[in-house]
Amino acid sequence: LSIMVKLKYIRQAGLSVSGSTHEWLLLSSGFSCLMLFIRVIITGSGAYVFLPWNLFLAFIPYWITWWMITNISIIEKKPKLVIALAAWLLFIPNSFYIITDLFHLAETHSAPKWFDLLLIFSFAWNGILCGIISLRRVEIIISLLRGRNFSVGMVAGVMWLNALGIYIGRFLRFNSWDIIADPFSLAADILDMAVHPLKNSYAWGMTCCYAAFMTFLYFTIRKLSESFAAIK
Repeated sequence: LSIMVKLKYIRQAGLSVSGSTHEWLLLSSGFSCLMLFIRVIITGSGAYVFLPWNLFLAFIPYWITWWMITNISIIEKKPKLVIALAAWLLFIPNSFYIITDLFHLAETHSAPKWFDLLLIFSFAWNGILCGIISLRRVEIIISLLRGRNFSVGMVAGVMWLNALGIYIGRFLRFNSWDIIADPFSLAADILDMAVHPLKNSYAWGMTCCYAAFMTFLYFTIRKLSESFAAIK
């Protein structure tokens, strides 16, 4: 396929997960925010008010990839593509990091546990969807530019980096922008993990388990999507 045909396919494939997808994702996110608003009003507690911010961060890679597929010139020019993918890679862990907000479930008792569980899970689900959709868009782009095998390997690598990013964010308390704001401390902690894997067995255990789970999650949802498309 010529590069122009490939780019045309990228736009068509990318736009197929836009439109109504935007609407449903925004409606689902609105439902999550409405639940949080109701909780704050009824309980008078500000617990979990950080969730909308975490969801906003989860949306960043989603909008980056939407911008890429609706502006083909970004994909046509390698420097622009590299910059866009670097920005996407920097923020994609935020889409899956929100899973760990379930850790906070036992910290407050001002609302029924079933409500708080649904509240946090709904935010986490929306974040996961943002991550999966944005990763699928990147996989399509990489597959058409570099081949299917390369794109599958890319997905596995990205999920491993996501898992590492989740650990760094949750337990080492670094943010995406610390790669610019505090790069030396971040690099030192990552280097310590690499040089002393046994001492950091907790970190590597979590990273490997989360990477495996998120990889299975991604490919399962992708296969389900392909199966539903085949039924039409």
